[in-house]
Amino acid sequence: MTHSVFPALLSRVEDAGLNASAPPQQRWIDGWLVRFSPGKAKRARCVNAVSQGQLALQERLVLCQEVFDQAQLPLIVRVTPRSQPPQLDAWLDSRGLVAFDDTRVMVNPDLAALLVEPLPAGVSLQRLGNAAFAQTVGQLRGSSLSQQQAHAQRLELSPVPFEGWALRVDGQSMPLACGQTAAEADMVGLYDIFTPSESRNQGWARKLCALLLDRARQRGARIGYLQVDAANHPARAVYSRLGFADGYSYHYRAAAEPVG
Repeated sequence: MTHSVFPALLSRVEDAGLNASAPPQQRWIDGWLVRFSPGKAKRARCVNAVSQGQLALQERLVLCQEVFDQAQLPLIVRVTPRSQPPQLDAWLDSRGLVAFDDTRVMVNPDLAALLVEPLPAGVSLQRLGNAAFAQTVGQLRGSSLSQQQAHAQRLELSPVPFEGWALRVDGQSMPLACGQTAAEADMVGLYDIFTPSESRNQGWARKLCALLLDRARQRGARIGYLQVDAANHPARAVYSRLGFADGYSYHYRAAAEPVG
C-alpha cells in the first residue's frame, strides 16, 4: 500500500488522526492548524500545514512562532504528503529546521480478516478511564506529571471517543501491555500501545491490539489505522502480522530536535 494507491482512504485516515489528537489548545493561522498542548505527544503540539493560506511562508511561520513562545514550547512543524504548500518541507530545510521522528501511518483496510487469539488463564483485559490510562502509560514512559495531566485533559475533551485498556495478570498492578483506541465512523485508531520492558517479546502487544481491534469491529469498524516510528521494526512487524501495511509517512521539523 502506498499513498498513491488509496488516496481517498488515506485522506480519511489523516483526518481521523488529526481529530483523535486534537487538544483544547489550538488555533488556526492562515490555513495552518496550530496546536500547543503541553503534553508529550508531538501530534498535539505542532503546526499542521493543512491548506495553502494567503500569507508568505515566513510571515506565517513568525505568527506560529509567537504562539509557541507564549506557550513556552518549541515550534514544531509536522510535514505530511498533504502539507501545503507542496514545497514546505524543502523551504523549512533551507531555513535550518531539522527533520526528525520519521513516522509511518499504517492501515488495515479490512478488519474482517483479523484473527484473535484467546488470552491465557489468569490474564484479563481491563478497561481504564482516561485519567487512569494517561497516568499508567505516562509513568511507564517516564512522562512528567504535567504531561500526564495534559494527556488526560486531551482524552477527556477529545472530539472522538477514546477507550484505554490494559492486559494484566490477575491481581497484579503492572500491565503486560496497554493501549487505547479512538473510534470514528467505520474507522478505529490504535494509540499509545506500550509494553513494559520485562514483558516484551512475548506477544502481549499483538494480543492486546487484536482484542482492541476485534472490539471495534464488533461495533462496526471496518478500517484500522495507527502511527509508528519508522525505526521501530519490532512494532512494525507486530502490526504487519495484524494485517497493517504502510499507507504514508510523515516527519517533524524544528530548529533542533526537542528533548522528550
